[in-house]
Amino acid sequence: QVQLVESGGGLVQSGGSLRLSCAASGTFYSINALGWYRQAPGKERELVATISSGSSTNYADSVKGRFTISRDNAKNAVSLQMNSLKPEDTAVYFCNAVVQLVYGISYRPYWGQGTQVTVSS
Repeated sequence: QVQLVESGGGLVQSGGSLRLSCAASGTFYSINALGWYRQAPGKERELVATISSGSSTNYADSVKGRFTISRDNAKNAVSLQMNSLKPEDTAVYFCNAVVQLVYGISYRPYWGQGTQVTVSS
């Protein structure tokens, strides 16, 4: 199985910065895409940023220019640097990994437990 462990959430003032990290552990063959999603109270989970195995990135329009996603393939890890944070960025942030457990079988998504990010005005 695959476990994703997130860290780095917390409380920050508007305009501040936080860095989220997520590491995958367990037994698997390879990781394809990695990403971060978030869910605010009363809202659906939404994509924040993704990064492919070739390091191509994709961002939600609301975070472009403020957030940067990166990955460390040697450590099976993904990070999200969040700058110029706004109160509307407040949410639980979830790490996502698209994983192939065994060579030749389909990739499937795995999720972390989530980490709270709160931005005060």
